[in-house]
Amino acid sequence: MGNPELRRNAMIRALSLTILLFSHLSVAAEGTPQATVEMKLQQVSEHVYYAMGQAGIATDNQGFISNAAAIISQQGVVMVDALGSPSLARSFLEKLRSITDKPVTRVIVTHYHADHIYGLQVFKEQGAEIIGPEGYRDYLEAPIAQQRLAERRQSLAPWVNEQTRLLPPDRVIGQDTRLDLGDVQLEISYLGTAHSEGDLSVLVQPDRVLISGDIIFEGRIPFTGGADTVHWLEVLEGLDQSRLKALIPGHGPAATNPQQTIGLTLRYLRFVRGKMTEAVKEMIPFDEAYEAIDWSDYSNLPAFEATNRRNVYGVYLSLEQEMMGE
Repeated sequence: MGNPELRRNAMIRALSLTILLFSHLSVAAEGTPQATVEMKLQQVSEHVYYAMGQAGIATDNQGFISNAAAIISQQGVVMVDALGSPSLARSFLEKLRSITDKPVTRVIVTHYHADHIYGLQVFKEQGAEIIGPEGYRDYLEAPIAQQRLAERRQSLAPWVNEQTRLLPPDRVIGQDTRLDLGDVQLEISYLGTAHSEGDLSVLVQPDRVLISGDIIFEGRIPFTGGADTVHWLEVLEGLDQSRLKALIPGHGPAATNPQQTIGLTLRYLRFVRGKMTEAVKEMIPFDEAYEAIDWSDYSNLPAFEATNRRNVYGVYLSLEQEMMGE
């Protein structure tokens, strides 16, 4: 049977180790729970990889509905956007480690919306500098930022939780900027207020890959929210595509035919503005105007039911303000 005292001590040690193990697992689950959605890093060019979120609304797919990219250079890795939860950011980082052991030195945030920023803290913990657009304060310091985070702690629990926090940029960009990373150069374009209160895009050279952020959506209805659709259209119409080999949108698959990828967002914005311009000029009530429109070109796209009416109403209100100011 053995020594009873030794058996008792061994049982106590085993029990203590079990309690300690479950304590660590509990803290890990509370702080950074593991995302279980499928995520793949796809190579777009020599230096650029990206993960594509599922087409859908913000709370689908554990919040994995937007894209993030990694640019691997001699001087380290630069992320573009950080996904919609710390859990997703950690999944991305784990995938990245199978490709390179270089540190993530910077994260460029194309714009401050929840599905692109909730993973920032993961890269900040790695020592990365956060680079964001001028205008970020209009979102981050407004009540909507905290309200949205509180809502996502419920709708995306446990992947967004009480440990998830909002981080401002360490460096703010309000003009076109070039970053030299040795074998890679990044041309960061400040686009002003277009899709959001402040938008950036990143052109990777010599790869000629444009990472556009949410000025371009592919495969789902664009989200306009409080966007300046006039300027957004101007940005898209002025985009030089002649030197691009590939384009990674904020949502949807990367493309080697940028003109085709830009087309959905352009058509949609032009269509909505055109229809709502007619309605406002004729003083047609919104509900009546909306119901009279043929949405068949867009109604089968993901996120249409959840997003379209709100998009169009926002454009209707902005056009009323535009015309009152004339």
